[in-house]
Amino acid sequence: MTTRWKRNVVSMLRAARLARVAGVVMTFVVLSSAPTAHAERIKDLASIAGVRTNQLVGYSLVVGLDGTGDQTSQAPFTVQSLTNMLGNLGVTVPQGTNMQLKNVAAVMVTMSLPPFAQPGQQFDVTVSSLGNAKSLRGGTLLMTPLKGVDGQVYAIAQGNLIVGGAGAQAGGSSVTINHLAAGRIPAGATVERAVPMPVGDADTISYELAAADFGTAQRVVDAINRSTGPDTAWALDARRIQVRAPAAPNERVAFLGRVENIEVTPLMGAAKVIVNSRSGSVVMNQAVTIQECAVAHGNLSVSIDTEQQVSQPNSFSRGRTVVTESAQIDLKQGSGNLVRMRAGANLADVVKALNAVGATPLDLINILQAMKSAGALRAELEVI
Repeated sequence: MTTRWKRNVVSMLRAARLARVAGVVMTFVVLSSAPTAHAERIKDLASIAGVRTNQLVGYSLVVGLDGTGDQTSQAPFTVQSLTNMLGNLGVTVPQGTNMQLKNVAAVMVTMSLPPFAQPGQQFDVTVSSLGNAKSLRGGTLLMTPLKGVDGQVYAIAQGNLIVGGAGAQAGGSSVTINHLAAGRIPAGATVERAVPMPVGDADTISYELAAADFGTAQRVVDAINRSTGPDTAWALDARRIQVRAPAAPNERVAFLGRVENIEVTPLMGAAKVIVNSRSGSVVMNQAVTIQECAVAHGNLSVSIDTEQQVSQPNSFSRGRTVVTESAQIDLKQGSGNLVRMRAGANLADVVKALNAVGATPLDLINILQAMKSAGALRAELEVI
């Protein structure tokens, strides 16, 4: 009895040990299969108020084209611009001169001036044809003042264009690869004037979230206060966060560099479905869910075939030739079965349910609108 009792005790201890190990393994599997939250830096979630880019624009001429410039009869402003430019350079064009230009094109030059840009720095510019030039390939942009919304010149652009395309034509036929009416000039603009851009006032700065969310704003405030000290940050609303910062420029830069690299786990955004009715694309985020419903969809197509017929009169008659049209209309309606769409709690279920209908992306737009009206689509439907 004693030996058997000892064996039973040993077996029970082994079973308890195995159960304990199995429990640990099961807990690990459950935890590892749970979705992990993704943390992002504050610089990826928000921007400092007042730190922004400024758009610049200018008008000029591109020269040196290989016969692909503006047609002067249809783009008279090109000739006028060239005459004014030559006059400023001391060249007088006689009145009434009909300049047949083929190697010149009028263009608009655009540029985004980044924050804290200083005189002497160089940035890329985009050059776009304004007239009817066939191609800007191989052209050179003449000196172009780039102005801001206040009319002041902030940069000067000039240089050789890079056009990511090619084209050829002969005998009335032409072949074009990519777009030839626009190009880029790397480091083609030199900054001439800096834009004053103070970062906050004497005591505080303001962060603005890219997407307004009360929960995310509170998490950003908590993360900043944990990293830099209590009462350093506070939320003004769902988008703006006020942060107390040092007044000395050197200390403020170091403080902002530390704050913008703090990691925060944002809350999941609102469920949204984006529909582009022009291209037929449909995009939905992970928060979209659907309720159980039934959907029937059938395509309706109408084809009209028109044939022209000529009625010729007999010889020596006083009749005349008449052209008549004969139209044939064909109406077809595709069969659409009633499909039961089960409730989906995640994006994979939603995609599987929508694919069961078998509709094209353009048809899917109408189905989503109908599901939204019926209350089965638990998401905000936005049409762009």
